[in-house]
Amino acid sequence: MKRGRLTGLPIAAAPALFALASFAGCTRPAGTRAERELEVGHATSGTVALDVDEGAAAVRAIGDGSIRLWATAPAFRANLRTDAPRRWQITVENVLPDAELEAGAASVACSRPLPTERVCELDLPASTDVELRLVPKDEPRARFRFLAMGDVQEAIDRVQDIYRRMNEVPGARFLFFVGDQTRRGSLEELERFRVELKGLLVPAYMTLGNHELGDADPPPYFDVFGRASQSFVYGRTAFTLVDSGSATIDPLVEDMLDDWLGAHRDRLHVVGMHIPPIDPVGVRNGAFASRTEAQRALAKLARGNVDLTLYGHVHSFYAFDNADIPAFITGGGGAIPERFDGVGRHFLTVDVDPDRSTLDVGLVRVDVDD
Repeated sequence: MKRGRLTGLPIAAAPALFALASFAGCTRPAGTRAERELEVGHATSGTVALDVDEGAAAVRAIGDGSIRLWATAPAFRANLRTDAPRRWQITVENVLPDAELEAGAASVACSRPLPTERVCELDLPASTDVELRLVPKDEPRARFRFLAMGDVQEAIDRVQDIYRRMNEVPGARFLFFVGDQTRRGSLEELERFRVELKGLLVPAYMTLGNHELGDADPPPYFDVFGRASQSFVYGRTAFTLVDSGSATIDPLVEDMLDDWLGAHRDRLHVVGMHIPPIDPVGVRNGAFASRTEAQRALAKLARGNVDLTLYGHVHSFYAFDNADIPAFITGGGGAIPERFDGVGRHFLTVDVDPDRSTLDVGLVRVDVDD
């Protein structure tokens, strides 16, 4: 049976878990969001329809010979159906710098306005079904590095200094963002966060946080950034993001998680969510609403052989264990700091070595004199 090993930063002893009480009531505070997940990646307009496998890209615009996508994974497949002959411009944002868009046997001409953006043109005849594929051309088979961070919120005006530091990290492939991009989750704030991401040289694969819930149900997050719960494989390592923005995991998402855990048991597996199941220090309400659910979720991750868990929500940095799984809180994107550990703005680097089944976590501090 596979079990990964984490090296690098010291890991504190795991807090004890006790099942104290069941979650009150039978409501699903995240139910509408969980159902919205299933709609991501599917869109029609007039004589054209697009379906992205597993919702691995959000369809931001479609029609009039133009399609705009936001990729939520390093690779995806999609089926494009059109009844009218025409030239199409397909823009894909949030892509790996070495990724290319392919369209079956059709000739595709692409430009690269940004390292993380492709603008491609292709001519399609009438009554055509074509498979679109976003393909990383340099997917690693051995070691690689990714970055992790959460909780930007009101610090959006100065997030570029963190992105500049991230851009200086050699070999980083993507940012694993664990929620709270905004203060109130409005469409304007989400679009601002998307624009600021253009300063980052690598894509950001994200989940939402409680600050993205806003007033609408479901919130506009899904229209801008797509799924909040998803799983993908990069190289030989699995990555799963789970919506815990309501301090719970919806039963529909829990069923998805069961499937992902089963599929990735024999790989290194990194799982991220915004609110952690347990608060490692107890200084705020930084945990699931139900300790019973927290215990159940962590037991599920442990049985699934998860190797590393990454969280946000608490605006500081903590290294600990949950259910004997190495865990890190990285809430240092700039939101009002707590810094009970003396760490303010920061992000993490994670070096992955699937051959040795190791993940080496490092801390990068930003403006340490604050």
